[in-house]
Amino acid sequence: MVKIKKPKTYTSLEDGLTSQQVATQVQKGLTNVQIKKLSRPIPKILADNLFTLFNLLNLIIAILIFWTGSYRNLFFLGPVIANIIIGSYQEIRAKITVDKISLVNTQSFTVIRDKRKQEIPIDQLVEDDIVMVKRGDTIPADGIVRYSNGLQINESSITGESDTITKQIDNEVFSGSFAIAGQAQIQLTQVGHESFVSKLSSAVGKEKRSVSVLMKIINNIIKILTYTIIPIGLLLFFRSFLKNGDVAQSILGTSASVIGMIPEGLVLLTAVALATGSYNLSKRNILVRSLSAIETLARVDTLCLDKTGTITTGKLTVKKTLTYGNMDTKEVQAIATKIVEATQETNATALAIKKLDAQVLQTNVQKVIPFSSETKYSGFIDEENVRYIMGAPEFIIKNPASEITQTVEHAAEKGFRVIAILKEDSQQTLLGLLLISDEVRPQAPSTFSYLKNQGIDLKIISGDNPVTVANVAAQAGIATGKSYIDMSSVNDDQDYHELVKEYKVFGRVRPSQKADLIKAMQDNGLTVGMTGDGVNDVLAMRQSDCSVAIAGESDAAEASADFVLLNRNFDSMIFMLNEGRRVINNVERVASLFLIKTIYSVVLSIFFIILGTGYPFQPSQLTPINALTVGIPTFILALEPNYTPPAGRFMRNVMEIALPSAICNIIFIIAISILGRHFNYNFATTSTLSVFTIGIIGYCALISISNPLIVRKQVMIGISFALFIITFIFGNKAFGLQSILTLQYTYLFVAIFLTAWPLFMFMREVLGRRVFSKINWK
Repeated sequence: MVKIKKPKTYTSLEDGLTSQQVATQVQKGLTNVQIKKLSRPIPKILADNLFTLFNLLNLIIAILIFWTGSYRNLFFLGPVIANIIIGSYQEIRAKITVDKISLVNTQSFTVIRDKRKQEIPIDQLVEDDIVMVKRGDTIPADGIVRYSNGLQINESSITGESDTITKQIDNEVFSGSFAIAGQAQIQLTQVGHESFVSKLSSAVGKEKRSVSVLMKIINNIIKILTYTIIPIGLLLFFRSFLKNGDVAQSILGTSASVIGMIPEGLVLLTAVALATGSYNLSKRNILVRSLSAIETLARVDTLCLDKTGTITTGKLTVKKTLTYGNMDTKEVQAIATKIVEATQETNATALAIKKLDAQVLQTNVQKVIPFSSETKYSGFIDEENVRYIMGAPEFIIKNPASEITQTVEHAAEKGFRVIAILKEDSQQTLLGLLLISDEVRPQAPSTFSYLKNQGIDLKIISGDNPVTVANVAAQAGIATGKSYIDMSSVNDDQDYHELVKEYKVFGRVRPSQKADLIKAMQDNGLTVGMTGDGVNDVLAMRQSDCSVAIAGESDAAEASADFVLLNRNFDSMIFMLNEGRRVINNVERVASLFLIKTIYSVVLSIFFIILGTGYPFQPSQLTPINALTVGIPTFILALEPNYTPPAGRFMRNVMEIALPSAICNIIFIIAISILGRHFNYNFATTSTLSVFTIGIIGYCALISISNPLIVRKQVMIGISFALFIITFIFGNKAFGLQSILTLQYTYLFVAIFLTAWPLFMFMREVLGRRVFSKINWK
């Protein structure tokens, strides 16, 4: 580990920095500026939407068309610009909303300044600040421990090792680690860009944004097209030019081909769908830290739950105090209260004991034993070297009597959390048992019932007694039966892959075991989500495919999560799940419309290169058809409610519509080309027939993906088709289209209209049975 520098000044723990000293540090730039942002800056959003390979191609094409003087063929830029504006607007709107809700959730730390404690946002901390850190807090910057009350740190995010590290006075701590036990006062020595983690990030390069499964598939499609568009376009241009010797005509034909190959709205639509999902979740007080996680959550088939704070409210109450030996109830509660006072714990159990309002045991503390999720106990050693501890009976009572074991088991069966209080000097003495109850969240049964009905397997991973956990799960409507296991009894060489198949409830789980169990599920081919609220859940949340934190318990858990439920309502999981499914299903549904023209444009380009003739239509003729059958409908359909579980068949779902449609277009357009050459039709006639065909087939595809055809979809398609017909009646001057009312050719348009749907359905049937069913799409 790299050594960090010592403090430049020795700041008093009682006084802290003065306001003048803080102002001086700010003036010097020694503030804890945070590198990681929860959303992209607006210039980056605009740049990502504007400066793309396809937009560069569109710009080059526009310049070439402008050079030819055929200005009406520049109309194709309209949908391109509209896509950029709509996409940027949606992402910026989502960013502003997410940033507002993130601001509310900004981490703050208790700092000593001007001789008093103050709550300061993480990015306003300065070098030499004295920061108070407790269990569950992330370390905000590099520093030196100036005071420790049993501080234990996890540095797994830095070292990759999940071992607990005890920190003494003058030990270094590093940003990115988090406290798992105890409290401390830390003097910050390296903040912001100078911190260890920031320098490490700079050394290895910028952190990559996680890419969703959808975006990976779409990016692969784009990668293939990148190597296809340019060579085909150049070949088509030179073949056409050598045939007719007309540069302008060759440019216009090639432009129509290249524009057709570009699915310019597909990437943008996916980004907009994810950004809209983030915006919708933020309105429900759900903080989204990763756009791709919206999609990942929808693909989760196994959801792991922590009991306290997830299934239950986390509001614990001591229901009964059992005493042993000569102890009475007040004495046992006094010792428990003294342990809480000594350890300065603020977890749910500690708060429940504080609510007893018991008299504190009068003794001096020599050493504090902080609570740890690994050991399951906390306590102190007094001035006479007597050790008082409280924690899980199974962990701290040595050789318990059968009566004690039966009492603990009976209480666990009723759903109580049992805390044992012991005194250890020359021997161990059980002083008492606290029976603590937790309340099941009112919405939990309906939420878990919904998740189960949606095909999601629910597993509970908790540090509590497995019998207690199973009982509470039953109260919440999760049927586990006897499918539970005490992980404290599991050997280190146990095969977790079999355990996760056999059991639904895992009790007495250590933090490292939580992560190992999730890793085993992932190895078994499952997509695993994890919910939690405590520092003991952090390793598991980082291991999971998608993590959800309940706000208010642990900064480390919130910082590790993909989603933070600021409203602390677990029933928000239903809305989150549905929002992710809406994004996936709608993008899969409309993607086929974008790829129809890509497929037929590539095939037709190759055909006309071989044939040696020009491309059958120009960009201006195709522009209104693309807008009416693809551009406008896809943005509307992408916002439709669609909450069915994703089938994981993106390419098959897309190709089942795109390929039959493209083949129909190819058949019709080649037939029109042959017919035109035979009957000596002019270019205006054949090109209009070709784009009319593309439009009609486009509506066949649009109707297919719009099922069920509810009223608003019928209205949308009806208005679009009316505009389509109007375009082909009055679009001569604007788009270079011949009127379909020209009686000499009207029968051809009618013939295309009548045969398009039967041919489309026939191709879907043939390809579905003969081709798609035999292909492994994974």
